[in-house]
Amino acid sequence: MIGENVGFVRAVRVAGPGREFLPTSEPVDIVIADGRIVDIAPTGNLRPTGALIDAEGGWLLPGLWDHHVHVLQWALAADRVPLGEVASAHDAATIMALAPESDGRRVGSGFRDGLWSDVPSLELLDATTAGVPTYLINADVHSVWMNTAAFRREGFEPVASGMLVEEDAFEISRRLNAVDAAVADAAVERMARTAAARGVVGLVDLDMTWNDEPWQRRAARGFDTLRISYGTYPQDLDRAIAEGLRTGDPVRGSSNGLVRVGPLKVITDGSLGTRTAACAHHYPGDTGNHGLLTVPPEELIEMMTRATAAGLECAIHAIGDVANAHALDAYALTGAVGTIEHAQLVAHADIPRFARLGVAASVQPEHALDDRDMTDAIWAKQSAQPYPLRALADSGANLRFGSDAPVAPLDPWAAMASAVFRTRDGRDAWHPHQRIDIDTAITASTAGGSTAPAEISPGAVADLVIVGADPLTADERGLRAMPVRATLLAGRVTHGA
Repeated sequence: MIGENVGFVRAVRVAGPGREFLPTSEPVDIVIADGRIVDIAPTGNLRPTGALIDAEGGWLLPGLWDHHVHVLQWALAADRVPLGEVASAHDAATIMALAPESDGRRVGSGFRDGLWSDVPSLELLDATTAGVPTYLINADVHSVWMNTAAFRREGFEPVASGMLVEEDAFEISRRLNAVDAAVADAAVERMARTAAARGVVGLVDLDMTWNDEPWQRRAARGFDTLRISYGTYPQDLDRAIAEGLRTGDPVRGSSNGLVRVGPLKVITDGSLGTRTAACAHHYPGDTGNHGLLTVPPEELIEMMTRATAAGLECAIHAIGDVANAHALDAYALTGAVGTIEHAQLVAHADIPRFARLGVAASVQPEHALDDRDMTDAIWAKQSAQPYPLRALADSGANLRFGSDAPVAPLDPWAAMASAVFRTRDGRDAWHPHQRIDIDTAITASTAGGSTAPAEISPGAVADLVIVGADPLTADERGLRAMPVRATLLAGRVTHGA
């Protein structure tokens, strides 16, 4: 049934936004025409039209979105050595020594060195990997550990730590992602189908490259599995303005309108794992290190002003509390529209400013659990609130959930489970006072976010997901393992059924 346009969904329970307007909590039938919901009524009261899905009492939600993905990097991660469970630099170096080569190099990804007992070094990696160029990408993508052969191949001067950070690390990732277009597009297609199998209908692509060109190509080839909004980076802002890119416009050459221009993406500080997020208090044992502001405040204001004048929304990466404060200041001064990406450590006084300024908090709930031990160790002396989901929601901020894949897997159910339960693998809830309710988590996982969610209602676009269990009553494990029966994009089946 993949690719078929559905005209009727029988016997489905509405569990997402819109259910509050229905006269019954019992199963309903839904009529779809021209990609939109046109009628909803108790089961048996409407005449079936067109292709039919019998939901058999399953639960219906608006289609889900991931608001922060590095699409190609995530798609290629499947072919890289996974390092997420590695416990030490020594173990990581040993694993990479045994890894298979591709294009004359070895590439691993997902390591988290913040709590390792030993320290990565050029000497350690050289001792195990010899002359084969070897690259280990940090889970947060803000650093890359390389051996001498890799430094030589890339034309960088080797450093004793073997570690490149921030823009140098991003440049290495861009080079590793520069695969043949056919290979890249096939990987993206596989990624899109996998996302649809988890109920995803759309995502924001923030790959660190000129994204307009590959998405023009994919749209021309008929990409139709997801809605895409793609970002532009500062190095390409002049080009985007000159070529007339405006947020919300279809990518040039698009015939179905699924792929659209997204925001200007600006990375203003580093990350927790690389100890470069810009914070008010120094990092443990390093009194001179408060992280990095990678874009000076005045430069950020100038870029956001230019983008806004050209019709581009903004997506500002800010992890530390200092970076978040500067990003909010820039929104206040420029009148720009958009998001702060991550908002992992926010001063208490800055939390209400998101709602007051209309700035959405584009957050990744899984990061809170991935980073809980590092946060407790590295940010223990910070006075701001780490991962303030409940505080942001209570202040009226619009939450938009994402994964930051490949930093965390692209799975909105995992994000929702982390936000609602603040735990994983049987551990006690971490900062349980920042848990949010399941209704907020669901709305934050839709196109418009928690304060402007997609709804199940007549006239709404039929981007839908049917699941096999009630998400409103699911426990943490049940939410993570949510069975997805069918995903519809404007009424067309992209998964299941």
